[in-house]
Amino acid sequence: MLYPSGSPAFSAWLPETTGLSPALPTAPSAVLLRMPAPHGRRRSLNDPTLASRIDERTYRVPPLRRPDGRVANPVIPGFHPDPSVCRVGDDYYLACSSFEYFPGVPLFHSRDLVHWTQIGNALDRPEQLRLPASMASSGGIYAPTLRHHEGRFWLIVTNCSEGGGNLIVTATDPAGPWSDPIWAPGVPGIDPDLVWDEDGTCWCTVAGVSQVRIDPSTGQTYGTPHRLWSGGPGAKAPEAPHLYRLGDYWYLLIAEGGTERGHGVSIARGRTPAGPFEPCPANPILTHRGTDHPVQNTGHADLVQGPDGSWWMVLLGVRPGGGTPGWHVLGRETFLAPVTWVDDWPVVGAVAPDLPELPWPLSPGPVEEHRDDFELAELRPSWISLRDRPAALCTTKERPGWLTLRARGGSLDEPDVVFTGRRQQHLSCRARTLVDAAEGSGGLAVRLDERHHYAVEVCGTQVRVVARVGSLRTVVAARPVPAGPVVLAVTITEPPSPHGPCTGPDVVTLGFEQPDGTFTEFAPLDGRYLSTEVAGGFTGRVIGMYAAAGTVHFDWFDYEPLDG
Repeated sequence: MLYPSGSPAFSAWLPETTGLSPALPTAPSAVLLRMPAPHGRRRSLNDPTLASRIDERTYRVPPLRRPDGRVANPVIPGFHPDPSVCRVGDDYYLACSSFEYFPGVPLFHSRDLVHWTQIGNALDRPEQLRLPASMASSGGIYAPTLRHHEGRFWLIVTNCSEGGGNLIVTATDPAGPWSDPIWAPGVPGIDPDLVWDEDGTCWCTVAGVSQVRIDPSTGQTYGTPHRLWSGGPGAKAPEAPHLYRLGDYWYLLIAEGGTERGHGVSIARGRTPAGPFEPCPANPILTHRGTDHPVQNTGHADLVQGPDGSWWMVLLGVRPGGGTPGWHVLGRETFLAPVTWVDDWPVVGAVAPDLPELPWPLSPGPVEEHRDDFELAELRPSWISLRDRPAALCTTKERPGWLTLRARGGSLDEPDVVFTGRRQQHLSCRARTLVDAAEGSGGLAVRLDERHHYAVEVCGTQVRVVARVGSLRTVVAARPVPAGPVVLAVTITEPPSPHGPCTGPDVVTLGFEQPDGTFTEFAPLDGRYLSTEVAGGFTGRVIGMYAAAGTVHFDWFDYEPLDG
């Protein structure tokens, strides 16, 4: 269904189809809720040590200190769901899901559990990860588990695409290189976990929750998978299992309730990794279901010990805006919460927008790298491409100092469009790029999936804004543009209001800069349509560059937070 620019059908279609108005009311910023953390007994882990090289081409997560000295949560903002963490000496390493984007499984390093630096991606070679164009958005790489055992890092993850399955990769250095995949066809389901018992036997536990013995060096399984635990009474979708040996017990941590508003975390314990398990009487030990808490969908957790011996939980959550039912646009993000131990059961503290005062010194906030001039031979690890990244179609070597994208399909509506971007990590931000489209057409886009995206592009002698919402695709506006490279820009803002919590959508404004530096703004667009609640799926917004036809060159890309 196509509507021409300015057609009244566009304004009529939106409320009829979704109940939402294309008008953009002003809205205040979200209310932040602070909650105290409980206190109790703590245990300790005997952790191995490892000195790891950190590549100089790293990506630093935005600083988390507020002007008043508080530390903000999430600790890894933007689309970084399903966190799995392990501690090796004084170092922490964390992996996340990546779904339809390549490279897969971003890897982070920290010394304080608060400031994280992306050091690479576990699946960064075509022979490790193939995501076909036939795969739907939100397919691909689901829920890794990252562990360290006998001097080696082990990562097990599910590739939910045609010809996929559960695979294992290993490395001595988490910054890479990682091995080619070891496939484990005998491991059913998603969300696989690896753990080794006292005699060296390795157990793989998956969503469901079931378990099978495995040789992780070959992928060979032994015996038939057996059910461990189905979670709490009345809860659906037991998933994200992790097993830990702490003191006299083996603990089985799971998520349940589905990764929406009913999400939660439950735990059980037993004397062996194969069970039987007794559930915690306080289950779920974490959930925000049925509350108006500013952090929702809390679940898919992993446990780790802090630098001082205290316990902490990393987990996913979302920050919804607006009134009922609310919507979130950044995807599921990685949060941190304190954990104490009472009667050999964990008690989870607040998952709040501000962390409690931490009982150890924090490292200095990292310097943000907002601008990329594409001067390196390879892209930084924070750049992600849609499904794959053939060197012939995406390169910084063809025209030094520029990123060159060569089209192979068509528009952003197509699954094989050549698109490279970065996760949106701030509720308010601005992205700009200088594009030379003399040999083709392309531009700058805010993408959620093939059916939900906004873009400003150079096409011939025009700059135009294109919006896709569900079955509707329309050219919102078009203007002539002088010959030569042009700066395209997108600004995303939450309109302020003095009247209470944010009840309106964020505003996505696309445009371009004139040769004299004057910014030409096209019509602002309603950000709700690029939210998970409208579009569905498991990812968040990605802002990036694309080629729709021919060859398009990008001189630089700049991302500027506007949150304050």
